[in-house]
Amino acid sequence: MGKILYFDCICGVSGDMTLGALLDLGIDKEKFLTEINKLNMSDEFEIVIKNKQENGINGTNVCVNIKEHKHEHHHDGHHHHHHRHLNDIHKIIDDADITDKAKEIAKDIFMQVAKAEAKVHNSTIDKVHFHEVGATDSIVDIVGSAILIDMLDADKIYCSSVPLGSGFIKCDHGVIPVPAPATVEILKKAKVKINSIKGETTTPTGAAIVKTLSDEFIDDIEFEIESIGYGMGHKKFEIPNMLRVILGQKKKKN
Repeated sequence: MGKILYFDCICGVSGDMTLGALLDLGIDKEKFLTEINKLNMSDEFEIVIKNKQENGINGTNVCVNIKEHKHEHHHDGHHHHHHRHLNDIHKIIDDADITDKAKEIAKDIFMQVAKAEAKVHNSTIDKVHFHEVGATDSIVDIVGSAILIDMLDADKIYCSSVPLGSGFIKCDHGVIPVPAPATVEILKKAKVKINSIKGETTTPTGAAIVKTLSDEFIDDIEFEIESIGYGMGHKKFEIPNMLRVILGQKKKKN
């Protein structure tokens, strides 16, 4: 038997939903918070973990609240995220007192994003600015996911086809189509569903997490279920906005 983790992307996948789903498997929340607060930017954020129910299904909702600093001026009332480069993010990860395995996973996920952003913006991985994805909340989402995956220590990780959503969203560059160009770039050679759900159901952060972690994208899989976690999203769609993760055992073939 081998321990497996299966990402069942019911409505898509995002960073905060990944955190919620993995924590909902029963991981010690205090232990997780202790680890994620080892980031040397822990003064920039606060994590709120709470139960949330949608359509009668109970799950875990994770919110990364960004702390306002007095020296920052917000004339337009919007958050001004830190725009970081890949080497800045690597330094944050390297300086954190977390396991080497968690650091390696987090760096691999960010590399997926850097390659995609560089391709989309005709830049290089060293020069590309991490806008939304380089913002504090996304660093927490990615490093937090890496910490939780390291804690779970699954032998294999699989993912269902990924629903991408449709329509348009506003970002730092203006109005762009859904799925976002970076999301599509990241999910090359993965199984995806172009669906009619209005809105961004899969974010670049979520796409990078499942692309990096998954040994295979597969919808038809046999295994014995041990525990199930639901990560609840913040947006409202016409279908339940949740990510289901299943931890189980896969029988080894004779």
